[in-house]
Amino acid sequence: VRDLVYEANGDIDLAQYGIIYVDEIDKIASSNNLIGPDVSRTGVQRALLKPMEETEVDLKVPHDPISQLEAIEHYRKTGKREKRTINTKNILFIMSGAFNGLEEIVKRRLNREGIGFGAEIRSQDERADYLKQVKAEDLIAYGFESEFIGRLPVATVFERLEIGDLYAILKNPNNPIILGKKKDFKSYGIDIQFEDGALYELAVKAYEEKTGARGLVSAVEKVLIKYEKRLPSTDIQKFVVTQAVVEDPGRELERLLQDPSDSEMLKKFEGLLAGEKMALKESILQREAEFKKRYGIVFREGRIDLIVDRMIEKGFDVNTVSEEVVEIQRQVEEFEKDFQRRTGIDLEFSEEAIHRITEIVLNEEGKGTAVFARLSKDYEYGFELIRDKTGQREFIVTKETVDDPEGYLNRMIREIYKRQSDQRLEDKE
Repeated sequence: VRDLVYEANGDIDLAQYGIIYVDEIDKIASSNNLIGPDVSRTGVQRALLKPMEETEVDLKVPHDPISQLEAIEHYRKTGKREKRTINTKNILFIMSGAFNGLEEIVKRRLNREGIGFGAEIRSQDERADYLKQVKAEDLIAYGFESEFIGRLPVATVFERLEIGDLYAILKNPNNPIILGKKKDFKSYGIDIQFEDGALYELAVKAYEEKTGARGLVSAVEKVLIKYEKRLPSTDIQKFVVTQAVVEDPGRELERLLQDPSDSEMLKKFEGLLAGEKMALKESILQREAEFKKRYGIVFREGRIDLIVDRMIEKGFDVNTVSEEVVEIQRQVEEFEKDFQRRTGIDLEFSEEAIHRITEIVLNEEGKGTAVFARLSKDYEYGFELIRDKTGQREFIVTKETVDDPEGYLNRMIREIYKRQSDQRLEDKE
């Protein structure tokens, strides 16, 4: 529950309508092989009863030094002891697990009721058919407390993932398996692209593993492990995972090592890269309303291009990069306010200037503080001098002002001196 508040950035009003997902819940079912109660597992179930129903959870962890320091700081500032709690009444709890053996319990019940047959369950489809008929009494027989099951009114069964489902997972631009593998190769200075045919063949291999989505990790690792061992010791910097690579990794590796600058492969790489950029850009545009609601801004085309390039270069997902870009824009707005407080001068960064700052900060790995410190040092003297000479207090910061602040401001100051000098000459005449 505390993690839920953390994910909501400390917003309790938002967190109290959140979702808590608990996986492998079947592991806390008491064992049927024990003589007497299984105290440890039953105890975990009973500990979950209150949060699942309704209770107040204290957000301060008793023995957490950070929580204690935050409480001390709050008391120092306000003189009051604050007790922050969250009510779990409106939090949705979703729990899942493999529940191995549950189908046999369902089968026995159905046989007692005169439904079904006594044959052994042989296939995944048969198992799913039995699980679809699960009742609360089956889960209690499996090892759950009746009070615990009573707080979980809806039970559903996941269908087995088919090849098409696994392929769709691999095609998802935020898929951590492909992103992770690209990052692995990128750490060796190697960029890789995946053909659609390769992704489909990987999905086929994962399906044959019969372990659901977990099979995708195994399938990808088995195909690329040889490449990850051999390619870093070569000069190869670009590599395409084709269907042929998935079907026979060893043969295709030898072929690549014999002709590392294969023009056909490099041409295919560039085509796939362009296609990936286009697909990522399209996916961001389709989520425009979502991003506007989440961040309060609409990403313009140039900013979207920056996000896409960052995703491909670093192997980050779209949410991570979007949050980086939004944070930079927030820092620009804060810089404008801080500059006005210190100097009385109003700066407004143009869209091109914000875009350029975003580029610079991302290239410096998010060190926005250093970038804005440099700009502040350059801007303060120049804009104050212009204000003192002309009385002007409002300025538009352009891309040029960001790229070459000293040169830009020097030119402005020289122009002001020249105009004033010309004016004095005219007055004398």
